[in-house]
Amino acid sequence: MRQPFFLRDLSVSAIVAGFVAVLVSYASSAVIVFQAAAVAGADPAQIGGWLSTLGLGMGVTSLGLSLYYRVPVLTAWSTPGAALLATSLGDYTLAEAIGVFMFAGALVLLCGVTGVFARLMARIPHAIAAAMLGGVLLRFGLEAFAALDDAFILVSAMCAAYLLGRRHWPRFAILGVLVTGLVVAGFQGDIDTTRASVTLVMPAPIMPEFTLSSLIGVGIPLFVVSMASQNAPGVATLRAAGYAPPISPLIAVTGLVTLVLAPLGGFSICLAAITAAICMGPEAHSDLGRRYMAAACAGAFYLLAGLFGGSIGTLFDALPQALIVTIAGLALLTTIGGSLHNALRDDRQRDAALVTFLITASGVTLLDVGAAFWGLVGGLLTQAMLGATRPA
Repeated sequence: MRQPFFLRDLSVSAIVAGFVAVLVSYASSAVIVFQAAAVAGADPAQIGGWLSTLGLGMGVTSLGLSLYYRVPVLTAWSTPGAALLATSLGDYTLAEAIGVFMFAGALVLLCGVTGVFARLMARIPHAIAAAMLGGVLLRFGLEAFAALDDAFILVSAMCAAYLLGRRHWPRFAILGVLVTGLVVAGFQGDIDTTRASVTLVMPAPIMPEFTLSSLIGVGIPLFVVSMASQNAPGVATLRAAGYAPPISPLIAVTGLVTLVLAPLGGFSICLAAITAAICMGPEAHSDLGRRYMAAACAGAFYLLAGLFGGSIGTLFDALPQALIVTIAGLALLTTIGGSLHNALRDDRQRDAALVTFLITASGVTLLDVGAAFWGLVGGLLTQAMLGATRPA
């Protein structure tokens, strides 16, 4: 009897690459999802349900799309999107947050079905989108170093681990930071083990509520950030690795899954970029045509992580706050630096990008609409007024 094609293409290196991709994904940004859910008003049990939903959604899409197209298509939650939510949902109810997730997912689905993804993103200057992202993420970087006041030894050790990791093993730097933080916090007695438990949590649906202020103030920026900072780099990563899958169906599937899972806390399912690169390198397999199994294996590990999402939620509840904000800030340092570089490198868009960055970072709320949207508006208006007068 002939073996199925995916079993013939399965290899130990693909399994290892898939496991590493999922491990790096959770170690580098699960704390940011935890923060976003907490700001939205979710309790620890609901946060566990959110993480379960996201794990199952990423598992199904990564496994299904990779096997269907035989291309290493890895999906992930939007880390910049989670950061945006963590800074923007404080003034809204949990039901309004669910409405925001559904709205953003519907916009992504619309882009995929109509094929307007490239045309839509082309209308927003890349510098302005990058500046908005940098403004959203700035708070995380500041809080990481502000934590030195309350937990100097812990934060200093984590920063040292980050620098050593970036120098010697950049792919696993954040994993090293997490391990260092856990060891130091454990020695100091700062981990409340009574709050951590192994548990299975069934995601509970929440009825959405749609308000104009939440959809404009958070929904549209979440859509822009997810498309500009996740889906666009995800497509670029696939093409740079030598793959050319049909892009519109991939975008449509991620939007549809987000829309379906939003009531359960699945705020965003996007194409992965950084972790996807782990599944596309020669370490996954020497044969370009067989590396899709690495992403498929990652999908299987995502499903496993989704089953124990409740345990992940209680684990973060047991950790000291300084550890959580520090690992979140350090995990986003590269993204913050890249955003600022992309925002300010073009002289013709620098003023508009700077206005976008400052308005977004200010946290200002006007007409019940959050700072990310007003940063985008301010940058576009500045570019419209000054763009024609700046030298090429």
